[in-house]
Amino acid sequence: SMRHIFRSMDTIITVCITPIAMMLLFVYVLGGAIQTGTDNYVNYLLPGILLIAIASGISYTAYRLFLDKQRGIIERFHTMPISRSALLWGHVLTSLVSNALSVLVIILVALVMGFRSPAGIVSWLAVAGILVLFTLALTWVAAIAGLSAKTVEGASAFSYPIIFLPFISSAFVPTESMPKVV
Repeated sequence: SMRHIFRSMDTIITVCITPIAMMLLFVYVLGGAIQTGTDNYVNYLLPGILLIAIASGISYTAYRLFLDKQRGIIERFHTMPISRSALLWGHVLTSLVSNALSVLVIILVALVMGFRSPAGIVSWLAVAGILVLFTLALTWVAAIAGLSAKTVEGASAFSYPIIFLPFISSAFVPTESMPKVV
């Protein structure tokens, strides 16, 4: 499964290059117009970009599980003397590793862009733990979507609301600057 990800240019572009491009766009094009109360907009923006990257990454889990179901690979594995959950765990662990790699690359780019955090090592380990748990939970939701979808589009479309949710939150701008709900 990891080989499929590393050989798939569209996966790499979606889960790594696109969030980096969004971060560059928001920081260097729109960042001067957005007032967040911080000196460096990348400090404010990075958590939202990481969530978007993870949501993009988990959609590939649903997509690949759907393809495995369509091609009969799941039935083939069921005839072998392996655990019934081995295929699912393989996809889930692949999602965790690939998302961790994309998050790491995005954080490295953010550091080059000027991201700085006063957090210590314990706080960073807590952040890593939260991101791993978030990825794990969403990956299992993706597995359900991939196994129950009727089409390829349906398998990956479940992640669209998760991808766009940060845009209507305080991930990009403070909520005080948003229009009030009437």
